[in-house]
Order: sequence, then C-alpha cells, then structure tokens
Amino acid sequence: MQVTLNLPDELVKRARDAGLLTVESMQKLLEEAVRRQAGRKLLSMAERLHASNIPPMSEAQMDDLIHEVRAERRVR
Repeated sequence: MQVTLNLPDELVKRARDAGLLTVESMQKLLEEAVRRQAGRKLLSMAERLHASNIPPMSEAQMDDLIHEVRAERRVR
C-alpha cells in the first residue's frame, strides 16, 4: 500500500533528519501506535470490569468457560 501525507515542511525536515521517513521506520512507528492503542483499550476494559463489581472467577471456572466456548465454536 502506498500512503501520501501532507505534513508541515518543518516536521518533514525534523523527521527526515531523525531517520523517521524510511519504510522501516514508518512501519515501526505505526506498529507501536497500534500496540499502544490496544493497550489503552485493554486498560479501559479492565477499569470497566473492575467498576462493574463482578465477583472474580476461580481458575476452574475460567477453564470451564473456555471449554464451553470452544465447544460452541466447534458446533458452528
């Protein structure tokens, strides 16, 4: 995929000087941004779960639930 950006000249100069305008650098920057966003979503979900006051599950309960979900998926 080819991406075209319209950026301020000063930012382009600083990014080029820092070696950030290569394909490899741009890929790394995007991967890190996606990872950070996923982390923020996970933390947000954890906060909502904690606020919901759902009692914690035992390891056995989690195993049972996992087996149940996997069995349902196999049927589909």
